[in-house]
Amino acid sequence: MSVVGFDIGNENCVIAVVKQRGVDVLLNDESKRETPAVVCFGEKQRFLGSAGAASSVMNLKSTIFQVKRLIGRNFKDPEFQNELKLLPFETSEGKDGGILIHLKYLGEARTFTPVQILAMLFSNLKNVTEKNLEIPVTDCVIGIPSYFTDLQRRAYLDAATIAGLKPLRLMHDCAATALSYGIYKTDFSKTGPTYVAFVDIGHCDTQVSIVSFEAGHMRILSHAFDSSLGGRDFDDVLFVYFAKQFKELYNIDVYSNMRASIRLRSACEKLKKVLSANAEAPLNIECLMDEKDVKGFIKREEFERLASGLLERISVPSRKALADAGLSVRKIHSVELVGSGSRIPAISKLLSSLYGKEPSRTLNSSECVARGCALQCAMLSPIFRVREYEVQDAFPFSIGFSSNGAQISTGSNCILFPKGQPFPSTKVLTFQRSNLLHLEAFYADLNELPAGVSTNMSSFTIGPFQASSNEKAKIKVKVQLNLHGIVTVESAMLVEDHLDDSARRGNIHPQMDRTKMDSDSLTNVANSEDNTAVHSQSSDATVNGTLKDKANQRFEIPVKENISGGMTKDELTEAQEKELHLAQHDKAVEQAKDQKNALESYVYEMRNKLFNTYRSFASDKEREGISRSLQETEEWLYEDGDDETENAYTAKMQDLKKLVDPVENRYKDEEARAQATRDLLNSIVDHRMSMDSLPTEDRGLITDECNKAEQWLRERTQQQDSLPKNADPVLWSRDIKSRTEDLNSTCKQILRRKSSPANSDESSSLDQQE
Repeated sequence: MSVVGFDIGNENCVIAVVKQRGVDVLLNDESKRETPAVVCFGEKQRFLGSAGAASSVMNLKSTIFQVKRLIGRNFKDPEFQNELKLLPFETSEGKDGGILIHLKYLGEARTFTPVQILAMLFSNLKNVTEKNLEIPVTDCVIGIPSYFTDLQRRAYLDAATIAGLKPLRLMHDCAATALSYGIYKTDFSKTGPTYVAFVDIGHCDTQVSIVSFEAGHMRILSHAFDSSLGGRDFDDVLFVYFAKQFKELYNIDVYSNMRASIRLRSACEKLKKVLSANAEAPLNIECLMDEKDVKGFIKREEFERLASGLLERISVPSRKALADAGLSVRKIHSVELVGSGSRIPAISKLLSSLYGKEPSRTLNSSECVARGCALQCAMLSPIFRVREYEVQDAFPFSIGFSSNGAQISTGSNCILFPKGQPFPSTKVLTFQRSNLLHLEAFYADLNELPAGVSTNMSSFTIGPFQASSNEKAKIKVKVQLNLHGIVTVESAMLVEDHLDDSARRGNIHPQMDRTKMDSDSLTNVANSEDNTAVHSQSSDATVNGTLKDKANQRFEIPVKENISGGMTKDELTEAQEKELHLAQHDKAVEQAKDQKNALESYVYEMRNKLFNTYRSFASDKEREGISRSLQETEEWLYEDGDDETENAYTAKMQDLKKLVDPVENRYKDEEARAQATRDLLNSIVDHRMSMDSLPTEDRGLITDECNKAEQWLRERTQQQDSLPKNADPVLWSRDIKSRTEDLNSTCKQILRRKSSPANSDESSSLDQQE
């Protein structure tokens, strides 16, 4: 089994695995630690990861990237409409208001959802992991941004399922970073908690978490974020600056050419990294557009001036995280700065001013999330023993529930899971109902959500059910905010009160028993339609699907879940089959390419050997026939055979081998025959030397066998030496090996016969003594 952590970034992905000696980051096929989050649909197959990035320029309109920004989003979301300006592929609105991606593949118009594209990325990471570990991979922990909604979290789980993965947990990026930081720390204060601020500036977002550390324990106090502020926004500042400059100097408009825009953005990203270490940097791009080479130059001061608005926004999540945690800046022990967009010196300077201390870079900014996820996977997995370390995360949103449009009250507000709620967490709701029960989960505070996100989450239908009496039935619903940060109705129970004889004798009223049962309720809400209570989870024994205790019986009620914009089971199954079909096609194309390359290499190799190494082992007629076949095969490869199946290339290879193998066998057997001859002669010498202590009769037998073998070898060797090298041998190495085995077997039998009488005599002597 494996213990794997995946960090799916907007630009790159990282894979970490836990091994006996620690956590390792895996290398991809190009021996790089980061794999591009790119899916490219080529003319004949898909290219995933590094191969997708390499093929993107040639397949611009069918290359999907930044899929993390598309997951669980609404097509009409203004923020997504801004994203469209950066995307070269075609999109449209789906039936649930989601996003559909359109492209041409294998000569057909194809439509994919972002979840399917994400599943392709997961499949690629799974294959890379299995190739490295040489074992199947299923269990994993996946890093996600803290601002992900319920729908986005479910989309990640669906994508992982399509790819054949089984996530043990979806873990917030900053929680994973904090785990990889805290589990190895041994210098935390023993007098109280140590507070650390984690600032993660990624490619497309900024996340901040305040974390409390104590020995063997970490607790997330708050999450804050800006979901649309990341390293790419600083790239965009440079892009706009140079696009304007190039229009004035070279009279070219890069906005009108998608390929030129992508090349300029890539150059600006590299330029930003250069400016992180240098006070100034040049920009040079050959043949950017209209066959014009462009040159530019910028100083770091100018760049910081252009990005001043973005720099001001960087401090906002940090201030909010501190406020939500209820801490002042003075209580923060250290600030850890991570993320691919965190290398800009102005950001470090700004955070130093805000927190009153220089940000640390203790962790690898690109790998810390994946490493933390791998550690969490090891903690959740039964196959690894990890020292006791408690991870307590906090949920960044407030969640409420309503029944038939009426919000369920929990004391002073209508929030079931408040912002900052540690999770996983379970609440039990009690209702008085006579028919179907409908529940809706929603985000209670729109201001806590990223821009453009709907407050609707999911709905649940509980029932049908029927009470044994005419009164309204008591329904207990267990609601869970699970380990993934997803709200679900875990179960529903119909509770029927039953008074035993002692209750009747004591004149205990049913209502008194009900009051005792709900004594730990947070609140009781009553109206003409609905009676509800929220209380802690009870533990009763289960007998044949019915829960029983002293005062009541409980029967399970079916729960139907409806996720707005989510995938149904049928859609998930269909997506799995589609991914399997695409993967099989990719595999067939790769195998055909490998076989084609093998055939091409074989043609060149045999042509060279035929007139050099194998020259004396082939007759003139054979050389002519093989040369002709090699030439015909080479011409076929570059003409009709340029795009054929694996079977076609295999058949061509077999036809060539039928001609070449006899010649190759003669060459190989000459050396093997010489070695086999030496082995046989050595065996003859060994047997002759070992027969000195044998009786005369046995010595004669071994001598005869050795002489026969020697005579046979001499005669056959003479026959072989009389033949030319281009003729099939009359003495093969396998014949000599067989003769050697026969000689050794015969001589061993003679030696065993010598030892048998001695053992027999020894046995007789013992019998006489007794």
